[in-house]
Amino acid sequence: MEFYTNLIIAAISSGTPLLFAVLGGILSERSGVIFLGTEGTMLIGAVVSCLTFLQTGSMAAAVLASLAAAGGIGLLHAFLTVTLKANQIVCGLALTLFGTGLSAYLGKSAAGAALPVTVPRWDLGFLEAVPFVGRIFSNLDAFVWFSFALAAAMYLYMYKTSWGLHLRAVGDNPATSDAMGLSVTASRYGHVIAGSMLMGLAGCYLIMVYSPNWIEGMTAGRGWIAVALIILAGWNPLLALAGAYLFGGLDALGFRMQLMGIGIPSYFLKMTPYVVTILVLMAAGWRNRHKPSAEPKALGIPYVREQRF
Repeated sequence: MEFYTNLIIAAISSGTPLLFAVLGGILSERSGVIFLGTEGTMLIGAVVSCLTFLQTGSMAAAVLASLAAAGGIGLLHAFLTVTLKANQIVCGLALTLFGTGLSAYLGKSAAGAALPVTVPRWDLGFLEAVPFVGRIFSNLDAFVWFSFALAAAMYLYMYKTSWGLHLRAVGDNPATSDAMGLSVTASRYGHVIAGSMLMGLAGCYLIMVYSPNWIEGMTAGRGWIAVALIILAGWNPLLALAGAYLFGGLDALGFRMQLMGIGIPSYFLKMTPYVVTILVLMAAGWRNRHKPSAEPKALGIPYVREQRF
């Protein structure tokens, strides 16, 4: 039982940066804009938060800096894809390359420096008396609780409010939304920037909590996994929880199998989360091949207003 408890705790910790990134991607893509720059944005968020913390020693300043830097990436992507009508896939790939290279350059001075970070935790000691569950939830950090609340809030926002209805309308049929008086440009700009900021927060969590030491390319493909998990979750914030923790659990399981001395090469264990994610995507695609897709109908299609009122 102790093994499974520790595995779930590790899965939550490993899956939290993924969850932030997936939620950010859902916000952007629900408005109709593909964001493939997740990997680069996470790296920018990580390196900026690292450098800010080393300069100020403040966790709050590091978080705000990562949000601001990632928001700038989102603004650039929105300008290219919404205003200039550039190809969204190409822009996303370019931002990933840009973020990867810029983060490597900025992080040279911080390479190898350990971050003495103290992450605030909510001590819910009264839960410890609850078998199994109490051990897991009694001492989670504030970021994890925020990710839980954010996923629930995003679900309520998208499916239970008029603003969420407007967001989904812009992503499905921007021409009709425009005719009804909604600003397609403002909606897409706002949600792309907000989604990018969540990706930056994912990078911040990765280096502030999960692995407090800057390493070039430390996201290790998590941004691409987040892109895949958006599809797996069907653009649903609550299902994103399951997808993120599935990958987190597989990642943690591979590490623990190495510690247990199981005779499987470490390279294969590191491959496991990525291979399983691909297999799950294939299985989900095959299972839903005759069902209508949950993908926003206008995803990836620039909106050109035919008539100015």
